[in-house]
Amino acid sequence: MSQIKVGDAIPSMKLMKATADGPKEVSTDDIFKGKKVVLFAVPGAFTPTCSAKHLPGFVQNIEALKAKGADEVVCMSVNDAFVMGAWGKDQGVGENITMLSDGSAALTKALGLELDLVARNMGVRSQRFALVAQDGKVTHLAVEAPGGFDVSRAEAVLAAL
Repeated sequence: MSQIKVGDAIPSMKLMKATADGPKEVSTDDIFKGKKVVLFAVPGAFTPTCSAKHLPGFVQNIEALKAKGADEVVCMSVNDAFVMGAWGKDQGVGENITMLSDGSAALTKALGLELDLVARNMGVRSQRFALVAQDGKVTHLAVEAPGGFDVSRAEAVLAAL
């Protein structure tokens, strides 16, 4: 699968979200339809750059992102819904950022943004990226170079809104 690009539609898929009643299935159609959504993805919850910089940057900039038109900000990782829920609590995201699990990397692969870390015994993960979608169509896409943390940070997304 080739990598998604500006102008492409977000694939119609199911993700999982931790709720008080346990994991709940959510569809990308419901997330993106009729809204401007910022989606950023990380290689793994509780990992160093993701926990120290990436997610905290979006937590700190949530009001500015919403002021520039973001209806929803979503953090996605190839972790299970329980891990994403616990990470959200640990990071104090509250209701500001939607923490979604792409546990089997189905959406990540459909976007063409998977990262094969099998040789490092970490399975298939997501590349670090951020995108903005308006009514389900990608209007901005920023994929990090391996090991990078620049174009997908909250401040860079804010500048692109």
